[in-house]
Amino acid sequence: MQWCNKPIDNRMMSDMLRDTFHEGRATDSYWVVIPAYNEAETVRDVAMRARQQCPNVIVVDDGSTDETAQVLAGLDVTVLRNDKNCGKAGSLSRGFDHALARGAVGVITLDADGQHAPEEIPSFVKQSLDYPNAFLVGARRRDQRRVSVWRYAANLIADFWIGWAAGQPIEDSQSGFRLYPAQLLRDVMLPHDQKHGFVFESEIMIEAARRGFSSGNVSVSVRPRSGPRPSHFRPILDIARITRMVSWKLVSRGMYPIGLYRVFCGRTKPAMSEPTYCGREIVRQIRK
Repeated sequence: MQWCNKPIDNRMMSDMLRDTFHEGRATDSYWVVIPAYNEAETVRDVAMRARQQCPNVIVVDDGSTDETAQVLAGLDVTVLRNDKNCGKAGSLSRGFDHALARGAVGVITLDADGQHAPEEIPSFVKQSLDYPNAFLVGARRRDQRRVSVWRYAANLIADFWIGWAAGQPIEDSQSGFRLYPAQLLRDVMLPHDQKHGFVFESEIMIEAARRGFSSGNVSVSVRPRSGPRPSHFRPILDIARITRMVSWKLVSRGMYPIGLYRVFCGRTKPAMSEPTYCGREIVRQIRK
């Protein structure tokens, strides 16, 4: 996929993409990335169901010590294996690179623990066709997020801080069910070492807003964790790391008071000139 200096109008591109979607080929240029660490109990089912929704599925086995890689044998999915545990950010980054190198228009991510329903992948694709440059985040209903009071409180704190730094209200900032437009992944380079495991997903939301990418939410469901292990997200440590990252971004912008105002007033950041795709190139890529 290439970019051009004379971008096609976004509405025209959206119509072209939607026509292609109705022809049944739009999902061919979207890729699904599933990071997995010790998810042998659930990853096969998640990957298999994702493959039913999209022909391009990548599972990144993050140095698992169980049989995560082995249980995927026989599935028509790409399995990438890290020699050591690199953290979620490192696994996502490796999956992104693999997808972009193969012409992905956008990359959808979801967790391997069975909480996300792969059957909702088409909802992201359809919304992406209407808003090709948008960064989409799956927002869980608040009653579903309240299953764990402490985790819900931690998520609300993260939403507030990230929204302040981004200059717009943020809903469900810790959701791993997302669609990243390819240009966002090409334009934004962030640390993805192990200590940035869950920081990456928060930081890219801030950077996307700062660079003028539009954002939106897709309503998604969430299911109780299917596997025997607890979440890898550590509310105290990971929220502390996210807060430190956000604090630095606020300090570097003089505490960004206009961002705080927009969060409290529920106002989004004024749209900057959006990065634009060369729409014909995208459609040509889809129709291959």
